[in-house]
Amino acid sequence: MIADINVQLALFRDLLIHIGQPTDCPELRERVRRLRRTTSGERDGCAEQPQLVLLYFMSQQLLRELAKCHRLVQLMPIDMSSYYENRAGPSNFGNVISQILLCKQITPDFNQEELCSIAKDTQEITRIFSDIQEYLPQHEKSSIALKGDEVSGLWRNKRRGSLYKSMGVLCCVSRPNYL
Repeated sequence: MIADINVQLALFRDLLIHIGQPTDCPELRERVRRLRRTTSGERDGCAEQPQLVLLYFMSQQLLRELAKCHRLVQLMPIDMSSYYENRAGPSNFGNVISQILLCKQITPDFNQEELCSIAKDTQEITRIFSDIQEYLPQHEKSSIALKGDEVSGLWRNKRRGSLYKSMGVLCCVSRPNYL
């Protein structure tokens, strides 16, 4: 199951790269929506410690990708009406009831529904993420790798500093004294 989630997460990331590009189309948006729903739904069932740690890291990555997906859908909306002309669109029960009561066809706003769905998935994954944290060993919780983007600059500077120190004998690549 961990391998399947990892593959789905990689596919999800790959599809997000194409949003806003010339290859962006309603079919791509539908594939992103379906894969996001599938990936977000497969988070239960890992109870062993190593799998739990992997699930924790993948959930963290999925949260980042969901945030990216939300921003992309919000900033680059697409008209899905032609795509859903011959198909049943992603609608919720409220739209069906409204159509029956008002006796008129309501065309769902794909982009708004997608934003709401992403927000719901994000809340669910955040809840699962928090639940997993309770069962992780203390070592995993305090790992610097979990802090992600907050410390990327710190690691970048440490790497750069050690790189210059190790190349100090070469005058053309050594770090200047005034830095």
